[in-house]
Amino acid sequence: MFKKISLITLGAVSAFAMHSAEVNINNSDLELSAKLDMGQFNKSVEPDTIFLGARYINADDRHSDVNNIDDYYEVNFLMQKNVNSDFRLGLGVKLNHTEDFVSIPLGLEAVYKLPVTSSIPFYIGASIYTAPEVLSFDKADSFLEYRFTLEAEAIKNGFITLGYRHLDTNYERGDVEYNESLYFGLKFLF
Repeated sequence: MFKKISLITLGAVSAFAMHSAEVNINNSDLELSAKLDMGQFNKSVEPDTIFLGARYINADDRHSDVNNIDDYYEVNFLMQKNVNSDFRLGLGVKLNHTEDFVSIPLGLEAVYKLPVTSSIPFYIGASIYTAPEVLSFDKADSFLEYRFTLEAEAIKNGFITLGYRHLDTNYERGDVEYNESLYFGLKFLF
């Protein structure tokens, strides 16, 4: 009897585990990202707690300090937990790269479900990642990224996102604002 209850509980918990795919755009920038929920691949990992992901940004000069800006690539790792039913907190690490910039920023992410009485749930989120000189390589001196988002779950597991991102790739030769822009996009959970 206990085994049956455990299997039913595990199946119900696994149903909440979600991979994600996201595309964000504005008038001149394209951002693609994906995260894989490790709980769907490993039974010893609790679902919706550990994620591996990747991000790509094709940024335009209009939202940067430099001309002929290089593409941005990133792989990331995030551990998160639900603090309560409306608030989720996570700690992460990234490995990012542009043509002559490499850093390993550490960061914090938070998502809060707004207490609005609506048929469409709304979420606000924020994240900050930073890499001091000791975690910056190649010609990099430091890295700083922060984001703010507002998401609306328009359909089940489908979100419309409005956001603001600020990425600084600071080099030994000088500070560079890699991208600062508003964007909108779509995010899907599966």
